[in-house]
Amino acid sequence: MNKRTSYFTILKSGPGTSIQDLGRIGFGQYGIPVSGAMDVTSMKWVNHLLKNSENDAVLEVSQPGFKIKFEYPTTICIAGAKSLISINDRTVASEGLLSIDYGDVLEIGPISLGARIYLGIKNGIDIPYTLDSKSSYSGITKLGMLNKGNQISFSSDQSILPFYRAKVKFPRDWMETKEIEVYPGAEWKELKKEAQSQILNTSFTISNQQNRMAFQLEERIPNELEELATAPVYPGTVQLTSGGKLIILMKDAQVTGGYPRILQLSEYSISQLAQKRPNDKITFILKEIIF
Repeated sequence: MNKRTSYFTILKSGPGTSIQDLGRIGFGQYGIPVSGAMDVTSMKWVNHLLKNSENDAVLEVSQPGFKIKFEYPTTICIAGAKSLISINDRTVASEGLLSIDYGDVLEIGPISLGARIYLGIKNGIDIPYTLDSKSSYSGITKLGMLNKGNQISFSSDQSILPFYRAKVKFPRDWMETKEIEVYPGAEWKELKKEAQSQILNTSFTISNQQNRMAFQLEERIPNELEELATAPVYPGTVQLTSGGKLIILMKDAQVTGGYPRILQLSEYSISQLAQKRPNDKITFILKEIIF
């Protein structure tokens, strides 16, 4: 194996492009968010095909118009949202392994399904760990969201790669479902039965108020829950405000909050939600906790 450190250059990027791995675990007591890939399902698929470590950092891209130039040959893998992908202005597959040569320029065009694209590189992205993670978070890591001109190192592998005639297709049916499985939150049982029933029988609309910190839903649920002084919250916690607004916390969310925690998404459900766009519809499917 012949490895050398090389880099790619960001030629163009909209808001919302970052470097993410599985996140920064165990620092909540210091007020530090978990961060990490919003859609772990797609991230793990990318690293699996590349034969990388499951936690190797990848690029998370949430806007079309992203363009990068590779300065050295490598192999990349793309998964997540379906989009128009081109290398040197030639359209290529929007999923699976792709060979990169000297000076190749990759561009991500319009997104036709889903909301976030994951781009992994053979052997991962070669940047320093901060608190046991390479995940970008402004104020904690040197790099926040990526911008035009950023140069990112990677370890290029010049060994001969195996040739596969079969083309692996990334399944996306799980992105299209409107049903999101949830578990009862700490304050779920304090809701009146009428409010519980309304939550489980409403088709909620994803609002424009969504980012890596939280997704807000348009429809409101009248309730009489009292706000908390403060309590632990996690990615996937669904909070209900006194005004009836539902807020679903995502990977860059705070670690404590004062709104009642009525539901909790699993990691898989967070991946599903991460691929939703504003105005998409979701319904909650309550799963019982079995001890």
